[in-house]
Amino acid sequence: MIMVLITIVICDIICTNLQAVLIEPDICTVLEMRMHDRIYDLIGVGIGPFNLGLAALSEPISGFDTLFLDMADGFNWHPGMLLDHATMQTSFIADLVTLANPTSPYSFLNFAKHSGRLYAFYIKEDFFLLRQEYNQYCQWVAAQLSNVCFQQFVQFARYDEKKSCYVLSCISTKTGVTSQYLAKKIVLGTGTKPLLPPCCEAIPVVHSSQYAYRKNELQQKKRIAIVGSGQSAAEIYLDLLKDARRLGYQLDWITRSARFFPLEYTKLTLEMTSPDYIDYFHSLPSAVRAPLLDSQKGLYKGINRTLINAIFDELYRIGIDGPPPSQLVCNTELQSIRYKDTFFLTLYHEETKQLSTADYDSVIIASGYGYQEPAFLQGIGQRILRDETGQFAVRRNYSIDPLGKEIFVQNAELHTHGLAAPDLTMACHRNSIILREILG
Repeated sequence: MIMVLITIVICDIICTNLQAVLIEPDICTVLEMRMHDRIYDLIGVGIGPFNLGLAALSEPISGFDTLFLDMADGFNWHPGMLLDHATMQTSFIADLVTLANPTSPYSFLNFAKHSGRLYAFYIKEDFFLLRQEYNQYCQWVAAQLSNVCFQQFVQFARYDEKKSCYVLSCISTKTGVTSQYLAKKIVLGTGTKPLLPPCCEAIPVVHSSQYAYRKNELQQKKRIAIVGSGQSAAEIYLDLLKDARRLGYQLDWITRSARFFPLEYTKLTLEMTSPDYIDYFHSLPSAVRAPLLDSQKGLYKGINRTLINAIFDELYRIGIDGPPPSQLVCNTELQSIRYKDTFFLTLYHEETKQLSTADYDSVIIASGYGYQEPAFLQGIGQRILRDETGQFAVRRNYSIDPLGKEIFVQNAELHTHGLAAPDLTMACHRNSIILREILG
């Protein structure tokens, strides 16, 4: 009788624990409690737009077992630059799935339908989404997928010869629980990181990626400088310019570029982000690709023409009441910066060959992003091919392992595939190639 009671109590405890898990079917919680002897066909590390698109395209494939891991709490795309009026630079058709599978339930148009905004979007007659809108769309897709798992930080990777698979050692950023995941293939989508010029690394400047978090603080200052010439710098400049006279601060925009170059978006130029041009660029010797890519920066690092016009219009509007409290300074390189209560900038003008100094209360550096290899790759370093400069030797199919079919990269191939690498328009094409290589 006692044994029966103990058995009932134990069963009751087990059932209660199982019920607690089943009430909230959180994939990450369930995976943490599992023995990780399951070998996935594919594990993606990092869940930005590129790997999220791969997750959305791969989930419906029958018999294809995939998992995508990210250390963040959830999907949030460049939250420090989610400004109210900022728009995408690519068409809504270049969403996570449409250019690979127009019938996918994870398209932007399906999101617009489900959110009750389809007709409003149609009437708007604008191909370019608000950046906040794009972020909401990606969050909507991520919430529906069963193969994405956030709050998992990949600490180390190794290859298990006996099981012929990769072993990823992870720790939950929420619970601290450690776990291992096994995969036949890996796709690296850890993304790019904010870059600062060497002279700014030990100085408390604000990188553009943190702008939205620091905006109120910045607007309390009297003299603000923005350094950089791309889309982010332009968006921040316009956002601050609108309040400059009202709040009484001076706002200067400094760039070493000869002028504020527009993003080249003509149709024949867009052919340079086509699969055919990727084939051509990849076939060139590396000694040819590097200078060619440098000459093409204006094709993907320029400013949206609509934004350039909006900046001029705002300067014109402010100018009605007198000279705008702002200067646009081109051909000027930031050579050094020191900080002691105030930022002291040493500037070099390319055309006049003159040095000058300027002081500001705040400095925003819009120097962009660069790829940084994740530390966990050290454990599988011998399974990664590199070129003569030490960078990934990326094949046309986006693989970097000796066999050309095990480790793939997302947006780490600018040097081998050209300006299409960071372009959201070509994400579906790249994911299609990766899936084709893995599935045969």
